[in-house]
Amino acid sequence: MTKRVMKRRAKKTGMPPGSLVYLGDKPNITTKIQLFDYVDERFTEREIVQVDDCAPYKNANSVTWINVDGIQNIGVLEKIAKQYDLHPLVMEDILNTDQRPKVEDHERYLYVVLKMLSYNETDQEIAIEQLSLVLGDNFVLSFQDKPGDVLDPLRERIRHAAGRIRKLGPDYLLYAIMDEVVDHYFVVMEKLGEKIEQIEDIVAVKPKPDTLQQIHRLKREIIILRKAVWPLRELIGTLRQDATPLLKESTAIYFRDLSDHIAQIIDGVEAYRDMLSSMLDVYLSIM
Repeated sequence: MTKRVMKRRAKKTGMPPGSLVYLGDKPNITTKIQLFDYVDERFTEREIVQVDDCAPYKNANSVTWINVDGIQNIGVLEKIAKQYDLHPLVMEDILNTDQRPKVEDHERYLYVVLKMLSYNETDQEIAIEQLSLVLGDNFVLSFQDKPGDVLDPLRERIRHAAGRIRKLGPDYLLYAIMDEVVDHYFVVMEKLGEKIEQIEDIVAVKPKPDTLQQIHRLKREIIILRKAVWPLRELIGTLRQDATPLLKESTAIYFRDLSDHIAQIIDGVEAYRDMLSSMLDVYLSIM
């Protein structure tokens, strides 16, 4: 994985900062833009064909969520950046799909990067995708490398005005997106826990020739999970501590709750890591 990341970054050697070059591994995805616009009593959902169609919503007295699936079309992203006055370095980070989770305050908007994880049942491994978020006065922009995500339950809540989502502002929408992503970490943790228990039983009774390989594969998946989760502690801490008018005080309690969830996941990751190290020691002793 590290070798592949370095090879992608090498493509930009010699280019000036802010150069827009896609650094990912999904080059043939067609870009699709979905728009949700809502207030408590009103809701609009539409597919955006031309970026200019977003213009009427930019300064509307409502909350607008624009989701971009497929970031490979540089021309489309340049139009979005121009319309929402996004810094070239932000757009450069969006196109670099190997960013570390972080938050940046650009005064008029916040830029947030986190990793969206799911468990691929076919390949029996963790699937990871970068999710870039931009929070403005009345909008949230989200950028994904490919179609499909873990946010459909949130979309349904918006459509049906379930809970408080359509009563609150874009800062709550940012929290809700991040909460869905973090909640799905628990699903991934559960899958890994089941696999660890199975291997633990095998090691305790009768190790097989491929047991060592299975342990090492799980250790790699724990590393993926750890790299996605650990920076989130700092990210949420920054959101909670930095004074910005984009995050209302009434939303702070939700980010505190999200911080608690991240702490639980980190504790679980460390516990799984210790279990795998112990299993490896037992396996090597038996052998």
